[in-house]
Amino acid sequence: MSKTLVEITQKLKDANKKVQLIYAFNGTGKTRLSRAFKQLIAPSADGNGDDEASEPTELTRNKILYYNAFTEDLFYWDNDLKLDAEPKLKIQPNTFTDWVLKDQGQDQRIITTFQRYTNDKLTPRFNEEYKTTDEAGKDSSVRAFSEVTFSLERGNDEHSGNLKISKGEESNFIWSIFYTLLEQVIDVLNVPESVDRETNVFDLLEYIFIDDPVSSLDENHLIELAVDLAQLIKSTESDVKFVITTHNPLFYNVLHNELSNDAGSYKRRDFEKYRLVKFDDGTYELISQPNDSPFSYHLFLKSEIEKAIASGQISKYHFNFLRNILEKTSTFLGYNKWGDLLPRTDDGKINPYETRIINISSHSKHAGEEVAELTEDDKRVLRYLVNELNSMYRFQQPEG
Repeated sequence: MSKTLVEITQKLKDANKKVQLIYAFNGTGKTRLSRAFKQLIAPSADGNGDDEASEPTELTRNKILYYNAFTEDLFYWDNDLKLDAEPKLKIQPNTFTDWVLKDQGQDQRIITTFQRYTNDKLTPRFNEEYKTTDEAGKDSSVRAFSEVTFSLERGNDEHSGNLKISKGEESNFIWSIFYTLLEQVIDVLNVPESVDRETNVFDLLEYIFIDDPVSSLDENHLIELAVDLAQLIKSTESDVKFVITTHNPLFYNVLHNELSNDAGSYKRRDFEKYRLVKFDDGTYELISQPNDSPFSYHLFLKSEIEKAIASGQISKYHFNFLRNILEKTSTFLGYNKWGDLLPRTDDGKINPYETRIINISSHSKHAGEEVAELTEDDKRVLRYLVNELNSMYRFQQPEG
């Protein structure tokens, strides 16, 4: 039964599970879900939720920690456009980074985590407090741990000048700060008696919500991150619960496998898996996934295409789904190109129109060639290619 996003968040809360893992396509509403869930757990005074790019209220901070796209808004670049020499990643004032950097002094731990997921030569450096003078001659102080510069170590005492890292590396750096915070929080809460803890700031913490921390990671580092996160969750002895959302099937499957085994006080019966589906009318459905097997992403895509064909609601993105299936199948079967899987004519050639329509509908660089709606011929081609794929490679068909 379809529900509103608010009803979905209530379902997650009512499930009362230690870990809930959710797969959803990009654009489905994972970030909106994290904001709605935060509002349910720690409602703001105006009922609209806190602005994640600003300082969260004490109630929110005490009851839920969350990592989502808005967490990254706490960080922004000063590109030194005038001199083009000293790009810095600036950190907006917030208790999130202040506690882990200033109070706990975990800057080196953050650097180590970041280098593990990126490059062991790419080194962040947090600033100490310093004085600066603006163009008008006015002096001011820049507080410690409010800026980060990045450079490449050369293997001796020298390093490159300051670099502006890629967006993916920046996301990984921000995740490394959040992950270090999680480690510290879990260490604190694993002390059973509140009076024995080094801080009581997190005594009221109920949930940790993590939305897609895997931006631009290669597969090896993605697997490492998923394993690290699963082990951290399993080490949690407090009553804190986790909700994790992702669009990445590999990340989902690694977490699925890692969290499906008992470990210490962690029991797999407290682990639930879902798919979040958004309908055209703006409602959602949270669909439970099987307990005994990981998520078969390519089969899910194929079922989505077949549902669209059956209903007549075929869109361009269904060609993108088809290409994704072909890419995964060609890799598994050892073909060099996904196009080698397409049906051939009597003279042994692949129909160039079929390749072209998949390419045009799958890549934004062809946007100038796209039309608002698919033609009936385009839809016919999709139906034909899916039928041929099922026939040629003997995909199991759903019963009924």
